[in-house]
Amino acid sequence: MRWTTKARIQNLISKLPSGLSYTAYYGLQRKFGRLREFEFPRKIRAASEIWSRIEKQGRDPKGGVFFEVGTGWVPVVPLTFWLMGAERTITVDLNPYVRPKLVEEALQFLVEKPKRVRSILDGRLDEARYEKAISLLEQRPFSMERFYDECGIEYRAPSDASATGLDDDCIDFHVSFVVLEHIPPGVVKGIFEEGNRIVKPDGLFVHLIDYSDHFAHTDKTITVINFLQYSDEEWDRFASNRYMYMNRLRHDDYQEIFQNVGHQVVETEPVTDERAEILLSSGTFPITKRFASKDHEILAIKNSWFVSRPESP
Repeated sequence: MRWTTKARIQNLISKLPSGLSYTAYYGLQRKFGRLREFEFPRKIRAASEIWSRIEKQGRDPKGGVFFEVGTGWVPVVPLTFWLMGAERTITVDLNPYVRPKLVEEALQFLVEKPKRVRSILDGRLDEARYEKAISLLEQRPFSMERFYDECGIEYRAPSDASATGLDDDCIDFHVSFVVLEHIPPGVVKGIFEEGNRIVKPDGLFVHLIDYSDHFAHTDKTITVINFLQYSDEEWDRFASNRYMYMNRLRHDDYQEIFQNVGHQVVETEPVTDERAEILLSSGTFPITKRFASKDHEILAIKNSWFVSRPESP
């Protein structure tokens, strides 16, 4: 599907009353979109990668309390943290996307693909917890409340990650996976400021940010920098809705945010898109004024991990 067609459909659905809008969008995603076959391995791998980056900083995530920004359609990342030994995960989302049917499918994936799960988790799987998780499918009717309780998950949606109401210093690890790019810049800053309050003094922040034009994920006729040619006003006509808002912040913008909230970035791993790099070097790609002063090396970065911690006062 052409990205402009997808944008029009999303804009129309977003204008429906909230309950009807979410139901309609879920139906379309199940029939035509990425929910036809959810990428459970990708989310399991994301949780494992976050875990690895925490360990790389000399911390043991086992027994830790995680705070996840952006649950998405299925709380696979919190489930995987629990399967590896986390105490619990508080996961929040502005949009109440989670559906019991998808959670059942996630558990069924664990049943059907144990070798793949064990391979991704690379020796970190707690076998007793794994058996406990898959046994939930045998208990009928399936209960989301039981799933959350048994798997150490506290799901909050709709919920504001910049105003959690949690106690000070109650979180060990503040994480997200390709979520921050969908949040307005001022709110991103607020989320980290709130994170500074709720995360323990020795806690860590681990986030993967996707800088790409997300329409390029499904429309291969455009590149990951497609949206850099449009002004904010022009782009808002395509993607200012709840389903595809993108703040279009670049790698240097996030570095500035981390600096402004008093963080020391202890690890960053920017990945450059070669196709975008070639296109930018050709001089034929029109860049809108907002991004024209940025180096091509910055504009060609498609994603990056950030691991950070608040600097001591």
